[in-house]
Amino acid sequence: MSDTPRRTLTLGHSPDPDDAFMFFALAKERIDTRGWRFEHILQDIQTLNERAMRGELDITAISIHAYAYVADKYALLSSGASMGLLYGPMVVARDPMTLDELKHVTIAVPGTMTSAFLALRLAIGDYSYSVVPFDQIIEEVRKGHFEAGLIIHEGQLTYSASGLVKVLDLGEWWWEKTQLPLPLGGNVVRKDLGPAAMTEISEILRQSIQYALEHRKEAVDYALRWARDMGFELADRFVGMYVNELTLDYGEAGRQGVKMFLTMAAERGYIPLLPKLEFV
Repeated sequence: MSDTPRRTLTLGHSPDPDDAFMFFALAKERIDTRGWRFEHILQDIQTLNERAMRGELDITAISIHAYAYVADKYALLSSGASMGLLYGPMVVARDPMTLDELKHVTIAVPGTMTSAFLALRLAIGDYSYSVVPFDQIIEEVRKGHFEAGLIIHEGQLTYSASGLVKVLDLGEWWWEKTQLPLPLGGNVVRKDLGPAAMTEISEILRQSIQYALEHRKEAVDYALRWARDMGFELADRFVGMYVNELTLDYGEAGRQGVKMFLTMAAERGYIPLLPKLEFV
């Protein structure tokens, strides 16, 4: 039992099928929350990253990239990670393009704190970019407002329907380079809640993910309300990409992926320093 008084905790996550799937059991009170209550705050990942930097939320999904800037306030929970195993964020364009050509165009990106933004810098070096809301990038590229776009979330499965072509899959690139899963997002908890409460909260969130995996159809049906332009089958496929055994626990490969990702970023000066990795 935690020695911290039970209260309502703010829980930030993005309005996407994979996050909705993960937190289905919590939102619908299907599991024992041990006296804690959770206020679900749904915002895009760039906003959640910014709020984490200000320490505003008790628990939140963030980009692994952003963890480098909030490790003083938050610890990583062992569950809730989004890891790309041979797949991940993609750069798409209207016409085929080489990586060298990609370096000389302006790329629409979903936010500078996203892991996708950092992964692309690791892959091709510095590039010209413009921040565009993630759910508008495909349309902006299709209309010719940008020559290429960095897409995350379900756009990875739907871009071809808009007539776009893949230039680079960062998950494939990362695997070829490291033989590790590409760390994209994780859940973090405020350290000032104390070790006992952090451990208890970690277990509750893990149970929520476990419940969804064991009641998959019900959880995907719930997640569908956040599935833009996706039916059940596509939403189920998308959820399966980012909610799996690595989501229940990073495991050794997942932890190594996080360490490698942030170490490379620090070595190249893309983050100020390598944070101490703390997993609850």
